[in-house]
Amino acid sequence: MGLAAPAAAHGHGATHHDRTTRYVALGDSYTSGPLIPRQVDAACARSDRNYPSLVTAAGRAATLDDVSCSGATTAEMWKAQGTNGPQLDALNRDTDLVTLQIGGNDIGFGSIIGTCARLGATDLAGDPCRRYYTSGGVDRLALTVLRTAPKIARVLKDVRARAPHARVLVVGYPDLLPDDGSGCHPTVPFAAKDFPYLRDTEKRLNLMLRLVAALHHADYVDTYGPTVGRDMCKAPADRWIEPLQPTSPAAPAHPNALGEQAMARAVLARLDRGHRR
Repeated sequence: MGLAAPAAAHGHGATHHDRTTRYVALGDSYTSGPLIPRQVDAACARSDRNYPSLVTAAGRAATLDDVSCSGATTAEMWKAQGTNGPQLDALNRDTDLVTLQIGGNDIGFGSIIGTCARLGATDLAGDPCRRYYTSGGVDRLALTVLRTAPKIARVLKDVRARAPHARVLVVGYPDLLPDDGSGCHPTVPFAAKDFPYLRDTEKRLNLMLRLVAALHHADYVDTYGPTVGRDMCKAPADRWIEPLQPTSPAAPAHPNALGEQAMARAVLARLDRGHRR
C-alpha cells in the first residue's frame, strides 16, 4: 500500500483518480503521532508518518491539511490550542475527505492511566482502579463515555455544515491492552484485575464512537480489531502500542510507527468500501 514512504503527504504523487481530493485530518495525539520520526510540528507533536500522511502517500488524496494535535479534546475543534488554530477551521466546501479521531482526552485517557498506575501498587492482585471508579455504585468512566457522545455528535454536525460534500470517517482507538484481559505488570503497572476493566472501558468508548458515527451518516473505522495482539503488553518487536516506558519512538501508551501504519491500513480499507451517504 505504499505506507512506508509518506512523500505524498502534502500533495505529491497522488494517483490521477484521486488528484482532486482534499483531505483534512482532525484529531488528538493518536492521530498526530507524538515522538514518531519525523516530527513536523513540535507544538502539536505531529509526525509525517502518522496515518493521515500515510493515507495521503498511498494516493488517496492530492492534498492533506493535517491539523491533529496532541492533547486535543472536542473543545479544540472550535478553539485554538497553542499555535494550532481551531481544527474545524481547516474545513470548507471544497473538502472531499475528513477523518476524525477524538474523544480519548474527553474521557481522560491520561489521568485514567496515572490513577490506575498509582492505585495498582496498593493491590497488585486485585482491582483497585475499578473499585475507585465505581465507588458509590456508578461507573464514572462509563458515565463519562456517555457524556462524551453529544460532544462527538456536535463535532460531526459542524463537520457536515462546513464540508457538506466530504466523506467523513470517524476513526476508533487501537487495542491498548490485551484483549483477553491478561496483565503484564510491571511493563504496564496496573493491578491484575484492572486490565479487563480498562479494556472494557476502551471498547465502550469505541462503541460510542461507532454509534454516533452511524447516527450522523459517517463511516466508522475499526482500528481495535486489526491491532488485537499488538498491544502495549507485547514484546518490543511485536507491539504496535508502546507501554509507559517506550522502547520505540512514540509517546507512552500511544501507537508507534507500526501502529500508525496499522491505522492507515484500516482507513484505506474503509475508503475502499461503500459510502454511507
